[in-house]
Amino acid sequence: MVYIKMEENREYMQQLMEEYKEMAAPLVKYLPWFEKNAGQAGNSFYKGSEINEQSIAIPVYDANLMNFIKEASNSKLMDRNYPYVYTRNRIKTHDDERKVIQRAGVREWDLLRGILSKYVLGGRTKSMLWSQGVQEKIFYLVLKQMREIIEFWDKSRDKG
Repeated sequence: MVYIKMEENREYMQQLMEEYKEMAAPLVKYLPWFEKNAGQAGNSFYKGSEINEQSIAIPVYDANLMNFIKEASNSKLMDRNYPYVYTRNRIKTHDDERKVIQRAGVREWDLLRGILSKYVLGGRTKSMLWSQGVQEKIFYLVLKQMREIIEFWDKSRDKG
């Protein structure tokens, strides 16, 4: 049996939290916008003068949402294997996602990454996912939970 010294474990957690903080920091700045827009679509449809009944509706996304998507897409938080996170954890509905997010701790960081990735990366082929991420509060809840995990460990470090 291998025993890890408490100092080594604490040092490892500090290093891990620094990595997590670095990953999440650029995206956490969008939290106020997601909180303000929770439950809303995050997009509208183009309504030009040349639009008629046979026209295809083209979604127009909020600039803040598109900036978030762009930053998130290029971040280390993206997990291209996100479908595995869903099958492994039997996540099928938005309610399942919200429950899992709210219970997540440091050990479930990759689960949070997987959920975020579904909406960011999946939105490239199904753009409705970006709107759902705002409307269903998924972006807000994931970022809020990530921030809370980091803050919890920062406080623990200050005490220790």
